[in-house]
Amino acid sequence: MKKKYVVKNNKYFNEIIQKGKYYSNKYFIVYYFPNFNNYSKFGVAVGKKIGNAVERNRIKRRLRSIIMNNLLLFNQNFDYIIVAKRLCKEEKYDTLSLSMQKLFRKGD
Repeated sequence: MKKKYVVKNNKYFNEIIQKGKYYSNKYFIVYYFPNFNNYSKFGVAVGKKIGNAVERNRIKRRLRSIIMNNLLLFNQNFDYIIVAKRLCKEEKYDTLSLSMQKLFRKGD
């Protein structure tokens, strides 16, 4: 994912979670907050309860790939934080991708 699409600032990351709205399914929680750019920014969070560092990084790589492959689904007036739930660890990439697509169609 290009740097321009990444939420790097920890303060802004937390602001999106605290002040933004959210929707979820059994694999993800997606927080969103309005921005004034012509593009969306994304943050990916995977908690320590999900597994060791290798497993968490694998989930993050999958989520970033899903985001980049489905950029057109996202509203460009929002910044997003995607939090992975425990069930992400066992699921295949295709299942997670379809779940993310359904989630963003529901959120519109």
